[in-house]
Amino acid sequence: MKIHNIKYLLIAVFMLAFSACDPIVDEKHLENSTDVAGVQLSASQSPAGGNKITLKMSSPGITGYWDYNLGKALTNEVTVVYPIPGKSTFTFVGTLGGEFFSKTIDVQVDRLDTPLEQDWYDLVSTNTAAGKTWVFDGAAGTGAMYWFMSPPDNPDSAMGAWWNAGDCCPPLDVAGKMHFDLNGAANYNHYQTATAAAEKGSFVLDIANRKLIIKDSKILGYEAGNTANEYTIITLTESKLVLYVPRSLKDPTTGWTFVYKPQ
Repeated sequence: MKIHNIKYLLIAVFMLAFSACDPIVDEKHLENSTDVAGVQLSASQSPAGGNKITLKMSSPGITGYWDYNLGKALTNEVTVVYPIPGKSTFTFVGTLGGEFFSKTIDVQVDRLDTPLEQDWYDLVSTNTAAGKTWVFDGAAGTGAMYWFMSPPDNPDSAMGAWWNAGDCCPPLDVAGKMHFDLNGAANYNHYQTATAAAEKGSFVLDIANRKLIIKDSKILGYEAGNTANEYTIITLTESKLVLYVPRSLKDPTTGWTFVYKPQ
């Protein structure tokens, strides 16, 4: 009898020991604090109808960012001086708590009554709707430095040419052009030659980070560009544009520099 009692006691002890090893799981599931319809977006203009726009997401418990087409703001509220007249759509991307969402708001800009930063005028001209055309600042066989290999990963060395490729081996679109305008959108056109049809796209001028990004088209001198179509702005004035890539498609071990002038 005692043997049976000891056996049952040992079984009980082993059961307690194994159950004590089981992890205690405190499962917590993320839950939405509201639905997309409940996310409150607003836009105000100062003055009314003008291009100084404040975008605001005012629902509590929501986090995310504003995509205002020409850049992103990692905040619930942002004020931008928008360079494009007409109706524009802005997007707030965020999380409801348990899932991600995006929601848009339309804003009508009737006039550009708040001046833009000078870089906009330098790139597209003061007639922003008509825009501006840029070509290479040089030609093959002249010794001009307009399209050349440069040190990698260092914008400060962009003008230090390793090989003046444009002098002997110009790009395929050396006689082409590119055009920027703000006629209803940030429009960009690439022309393979002076008379070729336009390859239409768009662009982002990121002034804060000194970047020019081409979308759905290609930069003039694209053979030496990069897959992201993102270029560091070295110089941007009314009469000169210099762009740089830290790693070039032409030679991934080098950088590349592009020099343009207005047509």
